[in-house]
Parts: sequence; structure tokens; C-alpha cells
Amino acid sequence: MEIRNTVHPDDFKHYTTERIKKEFLVENLFATNEIKLVYTHFDRMIVGGACPVKPIRLEATKEIGADFFLERREMGIINVGPKGKVSVDGEEYTLDTKDGLYVGVGSREILFSSNDGNNPAHFYFLSSPAHRKYPTEIIEIKNAEPIHLGAANESNVRTIYKYIHPDGVKSCQLCMGMTILEPNNVWNSMPCHTHARRMEVYFYFDLPDDAVVFHLMGEPHETRHIVMRNEEAVISPDWSIHAGAGISNYIFIWGMIGENQTFTDMDTVNMEELQ
Repeated sequence: MEIRNTVHPDDFKHYTTERIKKEFLVENLFATNEIKLVYTHFDRMIVGGACPVKPIRLEATKEIGADFFLERREMGIINVGPKGKVSVDGEEYTLDTKDGLYVGVGSREILFSSNDGNNPAHFYFLSSPAHRKYPTEIIEIKNAEPIHLGAANESNVRTIYKYIHPDGVKSCQLCMGMTILEPNNVWNSMPCHTHARRMEVYFYFDLPDDAVVFHLMGEPHETRHIVMRNEEAVISPDWSIHAGAGISNYIFIWGMIGENQTFTDMDTVNMEELQ
């Protein structure tokens, strides 16, 4: 497991491009038949990816100080690749592309597998500390709550699908969902916002190999950017904006933990404040 420490915003504004990537960018999430884990001390979120050619088990590591991975944690999983299965304590859940799964605290054995090992699933997941158990539940994208936002003249027509949230599949702390931009639309989360009560992770996918997203971060008066490519994630601290623009449309998964699960709890940044 890779560890990322917290960063003070006064230090962040002096970072080089390479240092920003080192602290916040999560690459190579889907190494063949491996599980990649990145632990950030921002609210102790774990970002993970699994690409199973044959079944692989999610194991606890020393960094979380537990006998099994979800002893004191919950997790949300979304499959961004071909069809696969997640087994939770012997019960198997089939996830097609863009389907999700919530797994509650106390679940002991998590196994990832693909329907076709020659064309493996790509399971992206987030895990947060939890003190209350909620039932494991599959979330098919067709049943996720959609919110239609944006305007063509602002190049941000998009649909937000809520997967794990207080009015849907419930969790202790974790909120998670997916935003799909329509063709010819490139902006996300603009006008931008912060929410000092929650950190967030963005995961970008469905990008052509030669396409990029310019992900914006930093305090509103000290913005920076990271060049993101397909199937990469970025950690967004509580003090940072999180927005972006691509050279084509794309999809991104968002996940949050912190003081509350109120989706609309955000501090909007006026355009004239951005620098």
C-alpha cells in the first residue's frame, strides 16, 4: 500500500508539477492480476483498483492495523471495464460496466474476478473508515438516481448518477457516484466549489488514449492543474477546488468522506475570485 501524507495549502502553492503529481495523482490502478492501494491521510481514504485475470483477494495490510480489510472500514466499488464478479463473504455479485457495489463494515472476505480472464474487469474502489454497518448492496447504473445539469453554451451538459448517498444505497460515511459528460461537452464542476467539511477523489475514465483532462485544484486564489489521462485518479483536499476540462468528453467517478453526507453542502467560488 502506498501512503500519501496531508499537505498544507501554504506549502502546496510552491510545488512543482512533479511534486503535485507525486502527492495527488494516482496512476497505474489496473495492473494485471494485482490490487493497487493508495492510502491518503486526508480523512484516511483508500483509493484502489483491481484487474483480475484470475480471482484475487483483498487483504489487510499493516498500514490499516486490522485483521481484515473491512474490519473497521466500508467500501464502494464501480466496475469500469468488462463484466466481472465481486464475492463478499461467499455471496457473489455480478457487475457489468458502470455497475457498482457497496460493501459494509465487518465484511471479511472480498474476492475480485472477471467473467473473461482474457478481457478482465477493472474494479475501481474507495474505502473509508466506518463505525456503523449497512448492508452490502449492488447498484446497477440503470437504478442509480440521475441528475441532469449544465448547458450546451457552457460546454458542460452532464448527468450525475448517485450510487451511495443518504437517499439511495446508504453508508456510514462514504458518498460515491458517477458523472457522464455528453458528446462535445468538456467541463466538469465549473463554476467550482470547495467543501471544507469533506475531502474528495476524482477518477477519470472513458478517455481516448491520446486525450487528456486538465484537472484544476488548489485554493481559489492559488490554482494549479494536473494533466490527467485515462483511468487515473486525483486526491482533492478539503481546502481545494476540484474541476476540469478535457479535449473530449469523458466520465468521472467522485467519492467523498468527511463531516457529513449532504451532497449540496459546498462553498461555491465566484468566477471573479479564481486566480
